[in-house]
Amino acid sequence: MFTTLEIELQGEVATIWMNRPDLHNAFDETLIAELTAACVALDEDKDVRAVVLAGRGKSFSAGADLNWMRRAANNGIDENLNDARALAKMLRTIAEMNKPTIARVQGAALGGGMGLASACDIAIASTKAVFATSEVKFGIIPSAISPYVLRAIGARQAYRYFQSAERIDAVRAREIGLVHETVEPEALDAKVQEIVASLLQGGPLAQAAAKDLIRAVNNQPINETLVEETAHRIAHLRATPEAREGISAFLDKRQPNWIGE
Repeated sequence: MFTTLEIELQGEVATIWMNRPDLHNAFDETLIAELTAACVALDEDKDVRAVVLAGRGKSFSAGADLNWMRRAANNGIDENLNDARALAKMLRTIAEMNKPTIARVQGAALGGGMGLASACDIAIASTKAVFATSEVKFGIIPSAISPYVLRAIGARQAYRYFQSAERIDAVRAREIGLVHETVEPEALDAKVQEIVASLLQGGPLAQAAAKDLIRAVNNQPINETLVEETAHRIAHLRATPEAREGISAFLDKRQPNWIGE
């Protein structure tokens, strides 16, 4: 089905493997289209509860494929605009999935690769991981990835790294909020599975609503409008079958029905 990806299903968890290891999982128009399609399909799959994004080989993703960039440099503005829109759509599709998403970063996540990690809800990195917004070295800017990187590290850090293109090691990445956890390479998969196990305890509709809540509330002034919106959100959610099941399960001291055997 895909030429640049592998989809691995284990129970309720799907892992999307970017599978261009010889090119450090750099993305071109094909990978962008396929990753977008895969995320849409998995988000619609009721049997999938969580999605892990990973890269085969040494690197998570080196960002844009240089051959793709070379072709783009010879294209006109309209063609470049279409490419940029496709990249932006891919990142937004990942960021707005209803299901929890985890970036498993084992190595280099450069340029757009750093954007992919930032677009996921959670990022777990090996101590061998390295990040950079390296675009200025090529005379361009990290435009499409900027909303997601800014969401992760904030404007103050972005002023430094967007302009300096410095490499960010795993320790520094955690310090600035780019990743949630850093672990030794041999512990990476276990840490990802640990977080997945925690995610599977939550109600799927509630998790989707929690993600939407963050997007709605973040950076908004605390006023009557916001207070009223948050009241409406919890009132509507409390009336759902999932909420009734969750509360009943807690009171009955049993597992809710969304947790498998």
